[in-house]
Amino acid sequence: MDLSNGLAVVINSPGGLGLAAERIIKACRTYSGTGEYWAIVPGKAKSAATMICLGADKILMGPTSELGPIDPQMRLETGEVCSAYNIIKSYEELFNDAVSTKGHIEPYLQQLKNYDRRLIEEYKMEQAFSEDIAIKSLERGMMKGLSKKEIKDKIKVLLTPEKTKVHGRPIYRDEAEEFGLKIDKLIQTTPFWKLLYELYIRTNNFTLAKVSKAIESRNQGWIAPIPEVKKK
Repeated sequence: MDLSNGLAVVINSPGGLGLAAERIIKACRTYSGTGEYWAIVPGKAKSAATMICLGADKILMGPTSELGPIDPQMRLETGEVCSAYNIIKSYEELFNDAVSTKGHIEPYLQQLKNYDRRLIEEYKMEQAFSEDIAIKSLERGMMKGLSKKEIKDKIKVLLTPEKTKVHGRPIYRDEAEEFGLKIDKLIQTTPFWKLLYELYIRTNNFTLAKVSKAIESRNQGWIAPIPEVKKK
């Protein structure tokens, strides 16, 4: 493929690992002939997929296209998924209440037993890692020239659930534009949007289809077997 004029990436993803997002950003910038890339979001690019968009030099979005918060989500021993931000906040508030209480401390100690200090530190590192990827990516691209603090203040809505409340809440293009992202607003009636949406629907159906897939390049190949259907 001729990437001398740059690279455009169509993204449709509910998210994943921050490490994978960082690698994808690096790959896009490395292989683009200009060192820059565009992110095109016909549907949803949430969580770690939003990070990939933050690494782009601009994001192309339709009126219903979605970005989302990038605060890490942790799977607890109970199987529940909870925001690292909320776990850390609840631990610190409980700890501070225990230190400042003038009454019985036992109720606080009983609740603090449910927290593993080592895991709290891991959650803090995950939170810092997500923030670091976002800020460094924006420093090189859409927010070049701003300080780390200025960038962090602008994207605070992405870093914590304080405003969005839940991790899956959509951030549409107008809001994304308000906090400083460079957004190209795609119009649904144009030929480009219709072709783009057809590509989005076709690839989405292909990847979800219950068939075996063989994918090969010049250097490697892999096979995805037919997904197993659990019987009730």
